[in-house]
Amino acid sequence: MGSQTTSELLASLPYLTESDREELDCLLQAPWRWSPLPGPQTQALESQADILLYGGAAGGGKSELLLGLARYQHHRSIIFRRVSTSLPALIDRSRAIYNAVGFAASRDSFNEGKLRWKFADGRQVRFGAIQFDSNVTDYQGQPHDFYGFDEIPEFTERQFRFVTGWNRPLIKGQRCRVVCTGNPPTTADGEWVMEYWGPWINERHPHPAKPGELRWYTTIGGKDVEMPNGDPVRIDGEVVTPRSRTFIPARVQDNPYLIEAGYVATLQALPEPLRSKMLYGDFRAGREDDAYQIIPSQWVRQAQERWVKREKPSTPMTALGVDVARGGAAKTVLSPAFDNYFAEQITHPGSATPDGPAVATLVIQTRTDDALVKVDVIGVGTSVYDHLRTPLKSRVVPLNGGARDGTKRDKSGQLAFANLRAMWWWRLREALDPTSGQDLCLPPDPELRVDLCAPTWHLTARGIQVESKDEIIARLGRSPDKGDSLVYAHASVKSGDLEFLRTMASR
Repeated sequence: MGSQTTSELLASLPYLTESDREELDCLLQAPWRWSPLPGPQTQALESQADILLYGGAAGGGKSELLLGLARYQHHRSIIFRRVSTSLPALIDRSRAIYNAVGFAASRDSFNEGKLRWKFADGRQVRFGAIQFDSNVTDYQGQPHDFYGFDEIPEFTERQFRFVTGWNRPLIKGQRCRVVCTGNPPTTADGEWVMEYWGPWINERHPHPAKPGELRWYTTIGGKDVEMPNGDPVRIDGEVVTPRSRTFIPARVQDNPYLIEAGYVATLQALPEPLRSKMLYGDFRAGREDDAYQIIPSQWVRQAQERWVKREKPSTPMTALGVDVARGGAAKTVLSPAFDNYFAEQITHPGSATPDGPAVATLVIQTRTDDALVKVDVIGVGTSVYDHLRTPLKSRVVPLNGGARDGTKRDKSGQLAFANLRAMWWWRLREALDPTSGQDLCLPPDPELRVDLCAPTWHLTARGIQVESKDEIIARLGRSPDKGDSLVYAHASVKSGDLEFLRTMASR
């Protein structure tokens, strides 16, 4: 039968000999198999890592790797994009790969409603989106032996960790793994990726790793801890098996199809630092802040680099900022401040702080040294403030970010503030400015850094207006609780402001 095309075979069906028909039957029963490109794509397929980051640069065949692994290496797979509007292109690419066998593909099917492929060999590939942190529960308790994340910097760390908690097999002997692809993050939202795969992509990491080298990690006390190998260990009486990670870089130069199409020239024409990120996959290339980002990312990094863990700060606790959970996946966060030093934040899930008395109890347990407690009283925070007024008297301050004091101005004396929330955020910006001399020390928490770098501002007739919390949630996929709590802890509340704030809280 030689190298006849599908159309030629169909036309010749009435004239096939018995031998030809037997050969055709064999061809129809043997599915076409995707083959990885030689080089990084093959290395990624053969890697033994439980959790793999692949890519870095544009054009390295990242989406094809996810689709190929899901179809031919795993039994139950799901591939995610952050928003559902990004899925059609990925699904179209899957049609090109999975339907490549031609008319034999009729044995396979794609369900448009469920966004799921079902194949004749029993394998399934599903597509999903996780726009908000609350969407993770849509996939709770639905195990898959393969999780693929296309453009992982677009996802939050919570989304990634929560969903992959169900990475387990449904068939005995089936390998389980998580594969993430993506380019270097271009916004602060994706910088958690720099921490998670730090040994491979963070040039300042104290224990760097080579591409493809395995490292094993487990979680102790809520933090990732590197282990010497993958042997089970006992932690707090529980046997835990560390999972391995690695990073395999890939560039457009590894993809002969795009080289032939001239894609390199397109990437070379991009402005820096986007050119270095997309062409070379350079995670170290500078990330440009939004032109209206309130706090420059570099200022936050410098403040976090100054921070050194202190078992007992040298000064008394001066303030405790309290951001109260408002349900869902939000957290109640307490931020202890010791003058310009901010200790590690204390977080509690919203389910553990269901009402005002519960949060008030946590505040009393955390507060020391007659510190001034500053509580966000918008919404559920009012109950917390009410339950703290009796035990703390004048040492608890109600913060109503929606109120406005028209007498306040920025450091230049030229710009007013649309409301107190804008003023508090701007005051933190001014304090973090390296020229201020205040040398704030912030805990090196990646989520806190994202929260502080997320909000933007614009100028209105009333003055500086900060992006609303709902707008930030829509972009991050979660509530910036840690950032807000630290802003409250830093908020300057002078004696003349206290009466104003308490009057506003009583309205």
